[in-house]
Amino acid sequence: MNLKNGFYVTLALAGLMLLPSCDHTKNNPGWQYFDDMVHSPAYETYTSNPNFADGKTLRNPVEGTIPRGFEPYPFQKNDEDRVTAGKTLVNPFPATEANLGRGKQVFTVYCSRCHGDLGDGKGYLYTSGKYPYPPASLLTDKVRNNPEGEIYHVISVGWGIMAAHGSMIRPDDRWKAVLYVRNVLQKGNADQAKN
Repeated sequence: MNLKNGFYVTLALAGLMLLPSCDHTKNNPGWQYFDDMVHSPAYETYTSNPNFADGKTLRNPVEGTIPRGFEPYPFQKNDEDRVTAGKTLVNPFPATEANLGRGKQVFTVYCSRCHGDLGDGKGYLYTSGKYPYPPASLLTDKVRNNPEGEIYHVISVGWGIMAAHGSMIRPDDRWKAVLYVRNVLQKGNADQAKN
């Protein structure tokens, strides 16, 4: 075999060896940089794990700790705690234009579907007939006389048929929604509520 033919044979063999490496998908590029990252030794959340005495991979959090960004709420959904919250909780935010604007956004997203854009209890879910029980009007003397802490408590843990919204609305935004209800809706600023 001459040198020229040997070169072509070697080139063909190299091409045949490289050809399978070109076959890849988005999930498998055909090569691995770090094998231990591709085939992780980690255990899936709900699988058994021989490293722990109870055999569970998912661990309970350390007692007494709270998740980052989570603020524990000390009151429960009952009448006694509602009254206590009304007496002890104080809104830390002033009724500035920015806070009222944010309160309106929160109210529009989370509250107006039931309580209505004006807070009169005539939200879409009730007026459309999709929900047969009328939501509370936030404009009644009973609600007007409730302390702001009590309104905050009801938003946080619910009351009666109203569901808790504490897991959906940050504490700061709950207080701003209270500001909006108190300073715009309950004071009859209907023009500001509609804008």
